[in-house]
Formats: sequence, structure tokens, C-alpha cells
Amino acid sequence: MKIAVLAPVAWRTPPRHYGPWEQIASNIAEGVISLGGDVTLFATGDSITEGKLSSVCQTGYEEDRTQDAKVLECLHISNLMERAQEFDIIHNNFDFLPLTYSRLIKTPVITTIHGFSSPRIIPVYQKYNSTSHYVSISNADRSPDLEYLATVYNGLDLNAFSFNDSPDDYLLYFGRIHHDKGAAEAVEIAKQSKRRLIIAGIIQDENYFKQKVEPYLNKDIQFIGHAGPDQRKQLLSKASALLHPINFNEPFGMSVAEAMICGTPVIAFNKGSMPELIQDGKTGFLVNNIDEAVEAVKKIPRINRYTCTQWAKDNFSKEKMAADYWALYHRILG
Repeated sequence: MKIAVLAPVAWRTPPRHYGPWEQIASNIAEGVISLGGDVTLFATGDSITEGKLSSVCQTGYEEDRTQDAKVLECLHISNLMERAQEFDIIHNNFDFLPLTYSRLIKTPVITTIHGFSSPRIIPVYQKYNSTSHYVSISNADRSPDLEYLATVYNGLDLNAFSFNDSPDDYLLYFGRIHHDKGAAEAVEIAKQSKRRLIIAGIIQDENYFKQKVEPYLNKDIQFIGHAGPDQRKQLLSKASALLHPINFNEPFGMSVAEAMICGTPVIAFNKGSMPELIQDGKTGFLVNNIDEAVEAVKKIPRINRYTCTQWAKDNFSKEKMAADYWALYHRILG
């Protein structure tokens, strides 16, 4: 089976640090290759794959700001669509824009919807409802206006993480520094719990960081910036718990699954996909506010870290995700 996997071109695939859609596109491509698929990855020229690589730019527009994002996106999508006849199936991980080509080609398109940036994009998905194949990354992240082929949870490379049953005493916040992700709430939880907190991630909202996070940094609350793969593995595996006090309905939550693979429980605000990712009381705690999170911090010793890692490996591995998509490809092709 010849498969085209379309990744975004904001970052390298897989990303050096941030780039969740690029990471999942990479995991899909490499996972499907391991199942015998003949995969061409459409991504930036510096991307890494065991399959074939097709690109219109050497680096992503977030890593080289001299490039125009819209121009790159147009060139990138058209590069694939003009070669559509070479493939049995196209796996779109690049949001709604590629759908506008889908009725102009004969190759079926399966689209993983990695979340909705705004309700205003849904009309595009609606237009192609009857002629496309949509996959959600959680049951929570489904629009009632759309029809779905399946839900396939994001799958991670288990070899990129290591289980640790002897954690240090710090709490960890790992994600974008932005109101949506709850960095300020994590700081408050740590302060009230009188626990050490390490904050890792890219600053997405500079004003938010300066007003809500930076004033509270000290020897116990540290901001270390973005963490690459090796540092990420160390931080996640050694943390006593991951704090994930989100302020939006998150479609998935990569760091949540990554933490649990390492055996690290997660304390998360009960929004979006969190009830699907976390087994309350077994692999972490689902809470509704800061006060409940502070109480949950006291209960961390009750969690069996081996239970966390087994749950995550069973549900959020690259192998399971690839197998699920492989079955969907065959289903679409009859």
C-alpha cells in the first residue's frame, strides 16, 4: 500500500522541541512503515523518516521567520495533491486546507482532526463530510456537525521515555506558557502545597509569562525554558507528579500520556479529553480547581507508578496508533 502522510510545515517532523502535530505525523509515518506500508512523508526538507521524503522548503516557517507561512502552506499542500495519483491513500495531518483539493483528486483522503482552532473552521469540514474520512484524537473532541470514521488516540514512541519508580520530590509543569495550559495555576498549586515546581516549555504569551509566572520564580519555582528529548525524558520520569491545570477543553494532551509512560501520575483539571487519558485515582487525579489539586498533591503516594506506565503503554503507544490507522486504511480501500 502506498501512503502519503501530510505533516504541517511549521516545524521539523519530528520536531526538535515543540510541534505536536508534526510529532504525531512522524509517529504515524514510522509506525505504518513498520507494518509494511510504502510511505512518503510530505514535510520540511530537514525532516527525518525511514520512508521517502518530499518537501518544498528546507526548514519550517516557525524556525525560519524569513519565510511566509501561507505561501509555504500553499506550495506544500499542492506538492502532494499534484502527485495524488501516485498513492493509494492520503493521510492528512494538516487541518482543513487540504480538504479543498479532495474532490479534485481520486485518491481517498483520511484526515486526523488534531483539534479545532476555532468553530469558524467547521464549515470546511462540513462541506467535505460525505466525501472524506475524519478521525478524532479523543471522543471529547468531536463536533456534532461532523461524521467520524473512528477515534484513534495519539500514539507515542515508548522508547523515547523511561519508567522510574523512585521519583524526586518536585512537581512538573510541562507545556506552552499560556493561559490555556494553566501555568499560573500550576504555580499557585505548588505554592499552596509548599512543593518544588519545575516549569518547562516555550513562552507562547510573553505578557502572560511576565505577569503571571515570572514574579513568582525563586529557588523552589524554577522556569527552565523548552526541554529537548533527553531533558524531557529526565524531567518527566523523575517528577513526583505532572500538573496539568488546563483552562480549555484540550483535545488530547501529549505531556499527560508521556508522563504516565514514565510512571508519573498526572493531576489535571477535568476538562476536554482528560477523563479519557487519566484513570482517576489510579493513574492520577481529575480535579476541578486549585484547592482540589492541592488536596490531590497530598494523595500522590497512593498512586502505583507501575499502573501508570502499563495503562499508558496499552493505550497510547505508536504501535497501537499505527495498527488502528492501518486497519482504517484497509477499511476505506475496501
